[in-house]
Amino acid sequence: MQDEYRTVARPGVHETEVNRSRFLCALAPAATEQEAQDVIARIRKEHTDASHNCFAYVIGADAAIQKASDDGEPGGTAGVPMLQMLLRRDMRYVVAVVTRYYGGVKLGAGGLIRAYGGSVGEALDTLGTITRRRFRLATVTVDHQRAGKVQNDLRATGREVRDVRYGEEVTIEIGLPDAEVDAFRGWLADATAGTAGLELGGEAYGDA
Repeated sequence: MQDEYRTVARPGVHETEVNRSRFLCALAPAATEQEAQDVIARIRKEHTDASHNCFAYVIGADAAIQKASDDGEPGGTAGVPMLQMLLRRDMRYVVAVVTRYYGGVKLGAGGLIRAYGGSVGEALDTLGTITRRRFRLATVTVDHQRAGKVQNDLRATGREVRDVRYGEEVTIEIGLPDAEVDAFRGWLADATAGTAGLELGGEAYGDA
């Protein structure tokens, strides 16, 4: 698994103009290939009168799924430069659709590549990106007497408390970078006089 990846901070649209052609780059997060396809279908429906609706998407923290389409532009001049821009920026779980309204001036292959790739780059700069890091899910079990202090200490040290459940004991779910597991185990033993339990679970990604 990748230690971290970047994705778009929020969905949105950024418009640029090149030699009278309008390029509207829509970016959106997409957890699955189906979500990416749904975004593409929606934008094509919104812009049925456009000259082209080209797209690129990258799904998976390891970029396992990569697709691109020139949608009628000369081969390799639209979807591929869009995809390359997403990969160059380490973007994952993201879909980009660039809608072009032709302005009457031909751009040539080099001009198209710069326009489509640049449109995605500008949209990423405008909408912003977020980094998501890999962490291990961990469950802390502690008695009711110490639970409040442990929760406060966890939050004070910047730990993300994901869930708290109250039963005979209090169960607190947190996320830990792998490199910090041993140090955290020592801290927890000190903080609870060795009375707390720590159980490690699977891996997930969260905001850095």
